Amino acid sequence: MPTSLEYAVLMSAGFGIDGKSNNFILRKAPETKQSWLERVRRWVVGLAGTTDATFAYEVDERDEAGFRTLGDLRGQGIRHVASALTQSTDHILSFFRVLRMELGFYVGCLNLRKHMIQKGEPVCFPKPVPHGNSELQCKGLYDICLSLKLPGRAVGSDVNSESRPFVMITGANRGGKSTFLRSIGLAYLMMQCGMVVPAESFRADLSKGIFTHFKREEDAGMKSGKLDEELSRMNTIVDVMVPGSVVLLNESFASTNEREGAEIASQIVKALLQMGIRVFYVTHLFALADGFYRAGMGEALFLRAERLEDGRRTFRLLEGEPLPTSFGEDLYRQIFSTIS
Repeated sequence: MPTSLEYAVLMSAGFGIDGKSNNFILRKAPETKQSWLERVRRWVVGLAGTTDATFAYEVDERDEAGFRTLGDLRGQGIRHVASALTQSTDHILSFFRVLRMELGFYVGCLNLRKHMIQKGEPVCFPKPVPHGNSELQCKGLYDICLSLKLPGRAVGSDVNSESRPFVMITGANRGGKSTFLRSIGLAYLMMQCGMVVPAESFRADLSKGIFTHFKREEDAGMKSGKLDEELSRMNTIVDVMVPGSVVLLNESFASTNEREGAEIASQIVKALLQMGIRVFYVTHLFALADGFYRAGMGEALFLRAERLEDGRRTFRLLEGEPLPTSFGEDLYRQIFSTIS
């Protein structure tokens, strides 16, 4: 039973068993523009005294209940279309919100690249290689966050792991070890986000996850010791790691004595390597580093923070065996020599 309501709504409906209307379907309104042939036909029909088979019901202006009923009928007819329109609007608005966020990210990438070039820092497009090669070749790699804070340029390092999945980093205190570790993590992250990398050149295999385990400062709110806290965090990380991931360890398990810390770290590193996890480890535990070095691990690369003869740090990392000292006396002389 076609029923035409006001506000250009045309729908069809039927009657149910109880006599109530149901099966409301919104219809496309007919074209109001008529051809001359249709107008002639209506004129001829009018002369013949006949009318089209159309029935109309007019509601009195004072019949509020009738208007409410018509409003309810109209609402039932457009309910499905209104719901579809609302969902479409939400999808379109969501698309533009995501598009704005993604464009903002790429605009930020371009602004970052422009700023680094104006500062004189090298940036490059990385060369990713398929997963499984454990490859890392970089020249002049630096910590971009540190460079953004410095008035001058940051010191970069050259590394060629030659498909070795384990990189052990040792050397003098305040020699740039932790800074280099951050630069590695940021370079991996930026490469896999499609960004430029803070280096003269960077080539590495794609990773399936990047994880960090850095030592934390004393926290009065901790419910257990620092070693327990470190082991708990490591357990959480291991639960979500998959082969092909990269983990950055900075002074991990140094909260206990050197012998115990070296044993714990050694077992964890060996297990990670067996899982196919790539490990970058900064440590002052000589027993740990020396144990791996004397074992002659062909899958390990040993880097050491460079220290000049006069005790100055160049903040570069070079290949070298671990040393039994971190040259803490250099810092002692540097600090206390200025105190009269």
